[in-house]
Amino acid sequence: MRGLKKQRRIQVIMLATVCLIGATALIGYGFRDGINFFRAPSDIAAAPPPATEVFRIGGLVEEGTLVRGQGETITFHVTDGGASIPVAYTGVLPDLFGEGEGMVGTGSYVDGVFQATEILARHDEAYMPAEVIDALQ
Repeated sequence: MRGLKKQRRIQVIMLATVCLIGATALIGYGFRDGINFFRAPSDIAAAPPPATEVFRIGGLVEEGTLVRGQGETITFHVTDGGASIPVAYTGVLPDLFGEGEGMVGTGSYVDGVFQATEILARHDEAYMPAEVIDALQ
């Protein structure tokens, strides 16, 4: 009887271990496209990432660089004071987006231009994302 309890306990521990490994694998698989790393313009200028990598860039929209084309594409430069990266975005910009304002964009760096798929702007006069503050310091 004693050996049967020990064997059952080992089976339960093994089953729990397999379930934990399976849950970890499923979580990792689910996050494979959902994790975007933040990079400052200086980081991108120093070591350009591959065109297939999706990441976030943040900083201030450089004064005098915001160009609204005839189509839906908007171009501007984002800077952290150390480097300036050109950005192209097709879509509707947030209401508070403008030159000299903080922004965070998601996309990829292709042929020397950050192709943004999403642009976030601050939501009030005093707010700036923590990543942008760290990049500007």
